[in-house]
Amino acid sequence: MEAGSDFIEYLGSDMSIKILMSLNDHSDLVRVSAVSSSWRQFVIANGLCKQFCIRTFPNVSSFANIVEVKNTIEPLDYGNEDSSEWACLERDHRVYAFLTRGLTSFAWKDCISDAIVASSTDNYPQESIENTLEPSDRVNRRASYWSSKGECDPAVPETLTYKLAARLCMITEIHVQPFLAYFQFGYPIYSAKTVRFRMGHPKELMEVESVDRDEFPVRRESAGDKFLWTYTSPEFPMAKENRLQKFKLPEPVLCIGGILQVELLGRVQTQQMDGLYYICIGHVQAVGRPQPAFDIKMMDESGKCTLEYYPEAAAHCLSLAKHPEIEPRSRPQFHRFNASIRGWEQMILNSLLRAGPMVLDADPDSDDEFLA
Repeated sequence: MEAGSDFIEYLGSDMSIKILMSLNDHSDLVRVSAVSSSWRQFVIANGLCKQFCIRTFPNVSSFANIVEVKNTIEPLDYGNEDSSEWACLERDHRVYAFLTRGLTSFAWKDCISDAIVASSTDNYPQESIENTLEPSDRVNRRASYWSSKGECDPAVPETLTYKLAARLCMITEIHVQPFLAYFQFGYPIYSAKTVRFRMGHPKELMEVESVDRDEFPVRRESAGDKFLWTYTSPEFPMAKENRLQKFKLPEPVLCIGGILQVELLGRVQTQQMDGLYYICIGHVQAVGRPQPAFDIKMMDESGKCTLEYYPEAAAHCLSLAKHPEIEPRSRPQFHRFNASIRGWEQMILNSLLRAGPMVLDADPDSDDEFLA
């Protein structure tokens, strides 16, 4: 090949694509597109960033359309008459390049933003699923945990359903901490026998924001009918130990739709008071990479959807990646305030009813870990 000649022209389109698609780092492909205008045109025209993203994350292929939302009022519709074919290719190049970067490079963090519904709750709201958002098993001198209803049959399962921080999240592992009832005789730990995880999205084109826990009865049949699960993990054994137990998924899972369900399978501990089996959980985390610069519009039950891209949010994400110390805490203070009120109510009630000893001055366990 002559000095200064373009290897893409020399080798031809097919061979050049094979060479460029053999790159292992998505950033190298972006750098290739910055070498010259002809190389940029080649990368964009052949959709190499999109091909690379789909190769790395196969279920990205479920994106039927892409919309780039340049303001908060009116999105630019896919296929607008004023948009040329080349403008669409350039947009796809930007979107898939940033998406791949976000899914592979951004910091790991807890991706759970809110609790939706539990399959049952023994004493609502004192033992609500909302308590599992707190890292400590004691908040404002009261116990903080979720408890199932009691069952005679230890095989009866339970589920905890959560909303993730974004409708597009890469999840690698999930942490679950069984609750130790330090106010009961013998300090029983109400763990499950095994645990399994499901991810997906609401059915019937529902918006994730509209999923309100008040809409769901506490019956597991009704709650289960509201969601379509696109991923189910293997079962993991759960230890009967009061610690944050880490369950690493076989492979990172791209959750499209922003819904996580924790399935608690099998009961191992009875309560001395009534002889029934319970499951109690103190804390749940989902470790991954949320993608707040993207939104998902579900199209049908086949899983095809529209991907919406917000450039302003993407710029903010890049800023946080460079300066993570400026990111605000996502956990709302309102939940802590409610927990405080419920804590005082429970303490007063326990005192009036003489329900038994309550530990008031012990420090919370320090096993919980947060990922920034």
